[in-house]
Amino acid sequence: MSILKFDEHEAPLPPEPGHSSRGRLERILRAGEFAVTAELNPPDSADPNDVFERGAIFDGWVDGINATDGSGANCHMSSVGICALLTRVGYSPIMQISCRDHNRIAIQGNVLGAAAMGVNNILCLTGDGVQAGDQPGAKPVFDLDCMSLLRTIRQMRDEGKLLSGRKLTSPPQVFLGAAINPFAPPYDFRPLRLAKKIEAGAQFAQSQYCFDIPMLETYMDRVRDMGLDEKCFILAGVGPLASARAAKWIRSNVPGIHIPDSIIERLEGADDQKLEGKKIAIEVLQQVREMKGISGAHVMAYRQEELVAEIVHESGVLKGRKPWTREANPGFEAVAEAVENTIEHIGEAIEPSAAVAAASD
Repeated sequence: MSILKFDEHEAPLPPEPGHSSRGRLERILRAGEFAVTAELNPPDSADPNDVFERGAIFDGWVDGINATDGSGANCHMSSVGICALLTRVGYSPIMQISCRDHNRIAIQGNVLGAAAMGVNNILCLTGDGVQAGDQPGAKPVFDLDCMSLLRTIRQMRDEGKLLSGRKLTSPPQVFLGAAINPFAPPYDFRPLRLAKKIEAGAQFAQSQYCFDIPMLETYMDRVRDMGLDEKCFILAGVGPLASARAAKWIRSNVPGIHIPDSIIERLEGADDQKLEGKKIAIEVLQQVREMKGISGAHVMAYRQEELVAEIVHESGVLKGRKPWTREANPGFEAVAEAVENTIEHIGEAIEPSAAVAAASD
């Protein structure tokens, strides 16, 4: 009996010395290229096509797609489910894990399952409190926080054992990430917190939305002084604002997002506020591209995902580099052709019988 094995040439890349994973995102960053990631708006649906269609929007423009895990403490399709679908067709997902909803047993099991499916990147988050979502009566877990989660997965990967001490026969090969927010007080503490996350195992970090370049520069000055940019790849958060009204609401209701008055005034003075919001995102992306210590950008366009390709293209930050694009699988075409030939042969065999049946009627 033949045993089916995972095709090592479809999703994971060949092993590389000094790399933790076999994924594209780590390869791009370690090669010194400016990486771009994006966030997939998870569907409130059980239809896989909802994921495939949303993923296709990013084709050829990003190096990784974040699969959020109950963002905002709201229920959507699970992160591990989205990753299962994305890896099936060759995308490079970044699986987010929120400690709010899972205990250590579930988390370690999900990490092993995700790695087996070809997930090479994991972003570790503590998670918003349940009161922030639409089911505030849910019981929060918080068995781990982002720091202990990073340490747990690093132990699984580097030491090949679970928290219980039980040995793994095949450790997960994953690139570990964390979230950072240079724009939330206390500002002096933020670089220190990044240092703690790096010590716990973070190899890349994605930041909250940046709308204030001077504030990011101040943060990065301290990060560079501490040498943290040499220990962790930092991706700055960038995204379009739909209108001045939306910007005001976000600033007042979403913790940790800082939007200067100058940005809101610029939106208010524009004839087309949505277009102006896209222009601002492009300008921010171009500025962070040139900032020392920034290795990439995380482009977030909630319910405006179609703008990601435009923002990346018009900004020119890729400088001619073309990220991975989904292509037709020759194997699928061969199978389709074989099925079609089989149907034709069956049809030829059935036709005489059909004629006899018609005559007997």
